[in-house]
Amino acid sequence: MRPRLHFEPEHDMFRDSVRRFLTAEMAPQVARWRAQGHVDREAFLRMGAEGYLCMWAGEEHGGLGITDLRFDQVLQEETVRLTDPGFFHNAHSRLVGPYLERLATPAQKARFLPGAVRGETILGIALTEPDAGSDLAAIRTRADEQPDGSWRLDGAKTYISNGVIGDLFVVAARTGEARGRIGLFLVTSDMAGFSRGRHLKKIGLHAQDTAELRFDAVRVPAENLLGDPTRGFAYMAECLAVERLMSAITSIAHAQAAFELTCAFILERRAFGKPIAAFQNTRFRMAEMRAELDAAQSFVDRCVCLANESRLSAEAAAAAKLATSETEGRVIDQCVQFHGGAGYMEEYRIARMYADARISRVYAGASEIMLEIIGRGLGLGERDLT
Repeated sequence: MRPRLHFEPEHDMFRDSVRRFLTAEMAPQVARWRAQGHVDREAFLRMGAEGYLCMWAGEEHGGLGITDLRFDQVLQEETVRLTDPGFFHNAHSRLVGPYLERLATPAQKARFLPGAVRGETILGIALTEPDAGSDLAAIRTRADEQPDGSWRLDGAKTYISNGVIGDLFVVAARTGEARGRIGLFLVTSDMAGFSRGRHLKKIGLHAQDTAELRFDAVRVPAENLLGDPTRGFAYMAECLAVERLMSAITSIAHAQAAFELTCAFILERRAFGKPIAAFQNTRFRMAEMRAELDAAQSFVDRCVCLANESRLSAEAAAAAKLATSETEGRVIDQCVQFHGGAGYMEEYRIARMYADARISRVYAGASEIMLEIIGRGLGLGERDLT
């Protein structure tokens, strides 16, 4: 990988410390995480003790006050390279955490952020439903305001990350009949009427727990309402750009790791009496992948800088997510090919990476949705042309 010009010396020093920590304390746990279907809670506690969770949180809540997204980028890149992409601390810190950062009242922050920073309160977000995936405006889970100001929450969510081990969930629910009238609610796992459904079995990301959640007449107190109960859809749209950028960071890091793994493998694997790295086809395919990875990485790095300046557009985030997830799929598929039969054996990491990578083109908005967002940004939407 070429030099990364958007990083400063302090980011390189941070990367070195992250590598030492992950190599010593997290990498040895990966096989067990994958076998049991979830990361140990202790892993979140250790990350919290090192200051790696919700680094953006202010010192008054136990955080480091680091708002520079490049530090989260470094942390996620090394997590993917050295441990497992199913270690979803990034979802805790940078997908769910920002809802608290942007929308929570001072009282809500004082109540929930310290535990999240320490890793004692694991965060999740409950948006997806059986009949509403990328179309969030179509959700059916309802929240009805009660005379005492509390809310009654009824419905079900599925494919929820950190669903098995999570303690606090940002839940999206309809608060009226109009399409897109949505509120966001802070639901803790000890609330009466909250329950977890199946621990869903996936073809990949075995270390990351995914579950169904149910809400049966859950009483959500008024102080657990997050922002305006009619503007949840707008809030989600605001947070989705950085969520998709984090997905892009993960995808390109995963592809980079697969490429490095394959570079080493093709120097050892032999065919017709010589390493397969010596064949022209191998060299050309590796060269093509190197160029594609460098181009995608440069775009992601630029988007990180834009996010730091609060200038990352929905279209740019969608383009980064689309480009990197598609690149990830192509690169890891070719890397499996270069591993030959070994690439299909689960004992080899490349086989596990192949299964883990497939969801990248679906979660945080499918590739088709990303194309639609980018196309509308070009003025090519139906309403623009009729």
